Amino acid sequence: MRQKDEKNLPQPDKGFKIVPAALLVFALCGLSFYLGGIFNSEKKLFEGKIVQELSKPDSSPKESALQTLQIKSISFPECSLDYQDYTPCTDPRRWKKYGFRRLTYLERHCPPRFLRKECLVPPPNGYKPPIRWPKSRKECWYRNVPYDWISKQKSSQNWLKKKGSKFLFPGGGTMFPKGVGAYVNMMQDLIPEMIDGTIRTAIDTGCGVASWGGDLLDRGILSISLAPRDNHEAQVQFALERGIPAILGVISTQRLPFPSSSFDMAHCSRCLIPWIEFGGVYLLEVNRILRPGGFWVLSGPPVNYEHRYRGWNTTEEEQRTLSEKLQDLLTSMCFTVYARQDDIAVWQKSSDYSCYEKLASPDLYPAKCDDSIEPDLAWYTPLRPCVVAPRPKLKRTSLDSLQKWPERLKIKPERISDTPGGNGNAFNRDGRKWKLRAKHYKKLLPILGTDQIRNVMDMNTVYGGLAAALINDPLWIMNVVSSYAVNTLPVIFDRGLIGTYHDWCEAFSTYPRTYDLLHVDSLFTAESHRCEMKYVLLEMDRILRPEGHALIRESIYFIDAIEAVAKAVRWNCRKEDTEEGGEKEKILVCQKTLWYSSNNNSTR
Repeated sequence: MRQKDEKNLPQPDKGFKIVPAALLVFALCGLSFYLGGIFNSEKKLFEGKIVQELSKPDSSPKESALQTLQIKSISFPECSLDYQDYTPCTDPRRWKKYGFRRLTYLERHCPPRFLRKECLVPPPNGYKPPIRWPKSRKECWYRNVPYDWISKQKSSQNWLKKKGSKFLFPGGGTMFPKGVGAYVNMMQDLIPEMIDGTIRTAIDTGCGVASWGGDLLDRGILSISLAPRDNHEAQVQFALERGIPAILGVISTQRLPFPSSSFDMAHCSRCLIPWIEFGGVYLLEVNRILRPGGFWVLSGPPVNYEHRYRGWNTTEEEQRTLSEKLQDLLTSMCFTVYARQDDIAVWQKSSDYSCYEKLASPDLYPAKCDDSIEPDLAWYTPLRPCVVAPRPKLKRTSLDSLQKWPERLKIKPERISDTPGGNGNAFNRDGRKWKLRAKHYKKLLPILGTDQIRNVMDMNTVYGGLAAALINDPLWIMNVVSSYAVNTLPVIFDRGLIGTYHDWCEAFSTYPRTYDLLHVDSLFTAESHRCEMKYVLLEMDRILRPEGHALIRESIYFIDAIEAVAKAVRWNCRKEDTEEGGEKEKILVCQKTLWYSSNNNSTR
């Protein structure tokens, strides 16, 4: 554009173009600096402690395949002894920050990054390696779970008794004073499906010290015992110390970390959950995780109220009203009475979809959940006041259509088709792969398959292949599926195995020192962009028992860095080849050392 004669402005266009060109160069430089900063920050798993060994910036994948992540020396102090039972996401020290209504303070509330503990959780003074299974079902070392309160409060009900250096578990409970064996025998008389392999998976809400779940193991039923961290000190820790599957949890405002139609049976023995309050959302959650055709078993209020109400410090009329309301709620959710005897009542969830179609009317309560409610979404997901109905397209998910145990372990589950790439061929390949891997693991760790390893966690499984391969060994496996990964947990439950959702950027819902073996398969490869390696390994150290083991299968890129951090948490590790050999992937075989606190004030 020219506003004056060219003779007065001999080079007007040149001056005009220089300014925007300079701005453009400046902007591009700034953008390059910003993007470079983002790229570098993504690589910093240890806040500046990573030393990248890169060759050429434009190196090909083949050239960079064997590069390894290196870190500088790192160390961690000891936590003080008052952190010996530290559960980061259910920490009583932080309860007052959260509401007491509906017990929301007992739910998961993980500390923010700046409050995370970067110290090693010590065992109690006098800690010993746990008593081995199956003897551990009847007794454990007192010093391993040194809680006198629960012993004093519950000894009259035969939960447990302290004798010398041990806790003994007589097998009693609030609702089964004659022992858990007699209680389950009566339950089997009412539910024959507990005997013939129809029922394989169960959940016990408000589990006490998990005597019910422990008894079921001999009957071929695998139960998850669920209890919050509450005034019954360390219920879940007692369960795991005994070698019985358990997890910290509470039905409050959020869904339990399981997919829909997971369990064949749910059980509540005087668990004191107010089933009909808050619109019945607690019972609606049991409905969600219970398989069509599955059973809900209740003993305690208001069952048999005519003979029990005086001992419950209530009135017969109050319990009659409660019983009627509970029955009305269950009927409205498509449950029918299956059996009753003395203190036990059993309801069965309908597998007939026509019943759920009737709940589509908006005038009914509870109504059927609409299509916007994802039935399997269960990681920090609010409870919904609606009935999660079975999916009509699934014909082989109800209890009466599944193969009986143990055949169902090997049959391709129907819900595998919901996962990307999930089909019969993938399922069979996975099975063959894990048989080979399990055989190799037993060579690397000969005690795998013996009574020295009982509680096992597969930290990032797909179809539960390792658990299936080790099914005949005297152990059980908690199968963990990442809340950020493809949702394969329904497939695992359909096989008759147990598991949970979890995000390994956070602490797991368990007490310290509760697992004998942790298995990792490319977890750091999958999650390093989200989760800092040091926090994952600190959490693994927290939940691993002293003298317990970890099998860490990872790409060669991460393996040296993992070994360095493992050394910092006082593990002894050795690097081994995979069953296929090669250099792209290795296995770290690690053992946690047994140490005792050297300074009671060492925590930060």
